[in-house]
Amino acid sequence: MTARPIPETVASLMPRARAELAELVAFQSVADPAVFPPSECEAAANWVADALRAEGFADVALLDTPDGSQSVYGFLPGPAGAPTVLLYAHYDVQPPLDESAWLSPPFELTDRDGRWFGRGAADCKGGFIMHLLALRALKANGGVPVSVKVIAEGSEEQGTGGLERYAQAHPELLAADTIVIGDTGNFRVGLPTVTATLRGMTMLRVQLDTLEGNLHSGQFGGAAPDALAAMIQLLASLRAEDGTTTVDGLSGDADWDGLQYPEAEFRQDAKVLDGVELIGSGTVADRIWARPAVTVIGIDCPPVVGATPSVQASARAQISLRVPPGQDAAEATKLLTAHLESRAPWGARVRVEQVGQGQPFRADMTSPAYTAMADAMREAYPGQEMQSSGMGGSIPLCNTLAGLYPEAEILLIGLSEPEAQIHAVNESVSPEELERMSVAEALFLRNYAESKKA
Repeated sequence: MTARPIPETVASLMPRARAELAELVAFQSVADPAVFPPSECEAAANWVADALRAEGFADVALLDTPDGSQSVYGFLPGPAGAPTVLLYAHYDVQPPLDESAWLSPPFELTDRDGRWFGRGAADCKGGFIMHLLALRALKANGGVPVSVKVIAEGSEEQGTGGLERYAQAHPELLAADTIVIGDTGNFRVGLPTVTATLRGMTMLRVQLDTLEGNLHSGQFGGAAPDALAAMIQLLASLRAEDGTTTVDGLSGDADWDGLQYPEAEFRQDAKVLDGVELIGSGTVADRIWARPAVTVIGIDCPPVVGATPSVQASARAQISLRVPPGQDAAEATKLLTAHLESRAPWGARVRVEQVGQGQPFRADMTSPAYTAMADAMREAYPGQEMQSSGMGGSIPLCNTLAGLYPEAEILLIGLSEPEAQIHAVNESVSPEELERMSVAEALFLRNYAESKKA
């Protein structure tokens, strides 16, 4: 019987893919025991390991990494002399945030408006399913023409570096000729895109203390130093009036010379309210791909409900700083720490704690693997040429792998296009994108194997 073409094979596998993604999304695999029990991550890891075993992977193992999480590894041997390709995804997810704002339960894959909704559907449980689909399509069409290693990380969203440190201690484990990071996405639905750059990041917690304990605001307010007010003033020093990030000593004027992001499209993708201005200066692409960006992602302070008329003795905040290619995340961490320590008002006592850090990344798009991917995407997306863009997010493992395997080619693809709303409520994946990107990955693996024979 003649094998069906790759696109038809992937299309026939989509009902199974949806059922599997629903099973994987159901695990509340947030790698933070303060949010969900570790058993949820353990169950997700075991599901991934079982899926790899079912596909014939050998040496499947749950790797205990230094941050307490587990990464799942498997190896599928290919033909003699074939190149080795490492496929990456992560099974941990962001917290669901305000579950009441979800239109359907965050850990229940739900069909709506032509998309599949659920936490991790795009970022990045869908990425793991994409890898499975590509491999199954190849197996149904003559076999997988390369040796394949799969690594599914268990704490990528936390930025705690468990897999990076494990890989550094076991450098032979993830060695490959080419690495496909399935954790980015197309610039827009239907526009095939590889990610050329990633911003790195540093995460800090800062605490300000001004009093031995809270005080009555009527009796002491006006002279007693308010730690919450001090924190507000300190955090405000991290931005200029137009919203540009202003960390003392950190450059913020680089330009992006690739694919541009029209402001009107960005406003729509970001769902900016009418009449509200964008922040920063330069093009949108400059701001989100080429320049540092600070975000206050949390503040410990009394909630409005139940608040008492008190001068606050302490306040704490968590700050994320995205670091563009060309800047060093460790140096950015030092500059941000120094800024926080020197800018606290009224002599408030300052304590700064580093929570996470990852270096920025820039891919070499002149490598043969990119030619193979461009051909694959052209076939998977008829009438479209592969585009390249930046990504404001961070994947710290990329630099670790680039350092360990300097000869390896690294490609970044995935399912997290703007409509996916990753890290926000109502995250979703386009099943059409899952199908086409799985086709593209399968064709890439075939093209890449052929290029190595030439």
